[in-house]
Amino acid sequence: MTPQNSLPVLAVAHLRNVTMGPDILEYLERIDATLEPYDGRFLVHGGPVDCLEGSWTGDLIIIQFPDREKASAWYASSEYREILPLRARNADGEVILIETVPADHRATDILART
Repeated sequence: MTPQNSLPVLAVAHLRNVTMGPDILEYLERIDATLEPYDGRFLVHGGPVDCLEGSWTGDLIIIQFPDREKASAWYASSEYREILPLRARNADGEVILIETVPADHRATDILART
């Protein structure tokens, strides 16, 4: 099994009520440069969804980083903190960091966590 600290970490945002305007435009124009030093890359950036259960509103954004250290460093970086208010003032939602699982992960592996 792969050691946890070497697994990719995802920054996941579920954004709703996004007000498209100058602030969001500037945020979008600047975010890629904040990701570059931390090897972050978009895996999902909004787009249509097929909601199979429950209800869904908003947009899903997923950014992958090589590890938690780089993901946390990106979010705390002065470059990202400078543009964060541009998004926060113009969208509701949640943002989390979450580790991925190794390729050999099985559903029952979570039972070992308890």
